[in-house]
Amino acid sequence: MKCISVYTNNFELFSDIYEQVLEAAPQENEDIVIEGITVSGSGHVPVQYIDRMRVKPEVVVMKEKARDIMILQHGNVFEICMPSAEDEDSE
Repeated sequence: MKCISVYTNNFELFSDIYEQVLEAAPQENEDIVIEGITVSGSGHVPVQYIDRMRVKPEVVVMKEKARDIMILQHGNVFEICMPSAEDEDSE
């Protein structure tokens, strides 16, 4: 899954820029700034990463079913994990 990190702990601010982040998704190892918030292309993570993170009590897990996007919030970061072409190739 492709992962994008959004460096804020402010859910309201994250919600405000969420669509912009998806539209201007940074490439792997690229940082961009949207409304003063750093957004980083974190590359790809295995599905097992999400499974491991979702059982941790300090991690909030949200899912956008329509686009099969998983959002993990922990500490000062939101991680947006979404299916990528590489995921489809490995099936």
